[in-house]
Amino acid sequence: MPVTLGLPRMRQEAGERRDFLPDLVRRVLATGVEVVVEHGIGSGMGLTEADYTGLSPGVRAADRATAWKQDVVLVLRSPEVEEYPALLRPGTTLVSMIHFPTRPRRIRKLKELACEAISLDSLAGDDGQRLVENTRAVGWNGLEAAFDALQKHSRRLESRDILRVTVMGAGQVGKHAVEAALKYGSVARYAEWSPRMPPVEVCTVGRSLTSDTVYLRERFARTDVLVDATQRSDATRPLVPNEWIGWLPPHAVICDLVVDPYVPTGKPPTVRSIEGIPKGDLDKWIFLAGEPDWTRTIPDGVPSAQRRTSVTCYSWPGIHPEECMRHYGRQLWPLLERLLGRGGVDGLSVRGDFLERALHRASLRSWFVDGDRVERVQALD
Repeated sequence: MPVTLGLPRMRQEAGERRDFLPDLVRRVLATGVEVVVEHGIGSGMGLTEADYTGLSPGVRAADRATAWKQDVVLVLRSPEVEEYPALLRPGTTLVSMIHFPTRPRRIRKLKELACEAISLDSLAGDDGQRLVENTRAVGWNGLEAAFDALQKHSRRLESRDILRVTVMGAGQVGKHAVEAALKYGSVARYAEWSPRMPPVEVCTVGRSLTSDTVYLRERFARTDVLVDATQRSDATRPLVPNEWIGWLPPHAVICDLVVDPYVPTGKPPTVRSIEGIPKGDLDKWIFLAGEPDWTRTIPDGVPSAQRRTSVTCYSWPGIHPEECMRHYGRQLWPLLERLLGRGGVDGLSVRGDFLERALHRASLRSWFVDGDRVERVQALD
């Protein structure tokens, strides 16, 4: 059975303040597993090391390298593949958002290093529904930022005309985006604004209309906030070419909830769903159309002449870090308890219970890579 759990910190950008909370550590301790936390854990959320180490002698704080050398390492966002060799030791089980289907290099490197892994984003029930996700925070935090931008960087709210929001996509993120838009992106803001601000009309656009240029030109012309919550079947072509952004009113805000990457060298290449907008992160998620660094995250050759204020963040849930990590901790705990209780990946069975089957499907052992082709394989006991 694994005897130690490492909780390193995430260092993708300065604005990343999330760490797993003491409540999750308290639950892990009850299983008899010792916990090693990285120095400074929780500091971005106003916590101290003592909030963790004070729980039990079974918790100790150590440097980054030590936190990464434990039997199981739990970290929300995976480091880049180039960092794996310096961080991971053979036999370690990495539990993180690894994104197996779109990261073949990560699969190859983890197997090369003789590591185990569980990808949080691949944890799903027998019905295919994800078990560790925060789609509500994506929708609400993104719309909160969009209405922040509309308020601070335009005079649109001075009008009493109805505010018109167009949501492209009706999946889980899109549904939350619709609800959030009707509340100006925040329940607290709705309580403050609703008596005196114009009401919101939300129009949801599905696949059959996102390719109808005649319809979209007319709809965009009346849109104050354009929300992208789509799932494309073809990531090699933009859903909204840059030229179409010019159909939006000058004051309009683009709310990017998809945050696909630009991967021009991929095979096949990946482009953004809305062409020519930046890709934000937890350091910066509001981009004004006239900013000089607009093209900093846009590869050469991608059209970007048509611009509107855009809100875009690689990790929308991280805007409110403690709320986010409380949510992930609740979802993750039953799965983590089962993983530790089974003694790690070796103890998982495809014939186990609901949680065990989900863990097995999300494990590195269930994924095969051949060149840039990634497939899930169903291993037999």
